[in-house]
Amino acid sequence: VQLQASGGGLVQPGGSLKLSCAASESIIRATVMGWYRQASGKQRELVASITKSGRTTYADAVEGRFIISRDAAKNTLYLQMGDLRPDDTAVYYCQEFPPSRTDWGQGTQVTVSS
Repeated sequence: VQLQASGGGLVQPGGSLKLSCAASESIIRATVMGWYRQASGKQRELVASITKSGRTTYADAVEGRFIISRDAAKNTLYLQMGDLRPDDTAVYYCQEFPPSRTDWGQGTQVTVSS
């Protein structure tokens, strides 16, 4: 099963982006999924997760600004990001939670800068 994150880009502080994570099979409905990010020189961290029943959790740094969601019919996971800040600059990845893959894929770069 492959996971492909997309939707990143360059955005000004205060702006918004919506990331997508497409799965090649129906795993998104069957597992707990998460969005992670890794800023340059820092460890990868969990940003948000969503359970099979739709319960969500967020890192303190993004609480109230980001929304994780899933579309089972499309096998797609989303991360709606709002009020973006320079500290949100990172490569964003999607994977199961807890992570089980050694291959994180390329992720999608989000850069917040004026």
